[in-house]
Amino acid sequence: MPFIPKTPYLTTDGIVEIYNNQDEFQGIVFIQRKNEPLGLALPGGFVDVGESVEDALHREMREEITLDVTIKYLLGIYSDPKRDPRFHTASAVYVCKAYGNPIGADDAKEAKIVTLDNIKIDKLVFDHSKIVSDYLKYKKVVGSE
Repeated sequence: MPFIPKTPYLTTDGIVEIYNNQDEFQGIVFIQRKNEPLGLALPGGFVDVGESVEDALHREMREEITLDVTIKYLLGIYSDPKRDPRFHTASAVYVCKAYGNPIGADDAKEAKIVTLDNIKIDKLVFDHSKIVSDYLKYKKVVGSE
């Protein structure tokens, strides 16, 4: 029998930038979680066996915020063993573009668009305050597109 190492659970999260019909940036999507840990979070979830991380991201965005997204770029991999109080996870975090109004579904009690200057960084669960801070720093350096 081959040795199978124990590894972190693989997840993916989306920083979903919402644009209006004139292609003007409106804000990013946050969800209110239905399950523990409760609180405000970026939408995302676990990658299924046999699924690519990118496919998982698209599936999770449809399931949690009912939007189809276009991946713009990979922000980073977040893997601090303490990032999730339930168990060790590693998350591929993508910045995405979408149109429309998010609706909370599946694991999300609600979904809402928040403008960048109204984000309550200290209210986010998991390590999402670090992720969003990294995103905001990147946007300042690179610009909005």
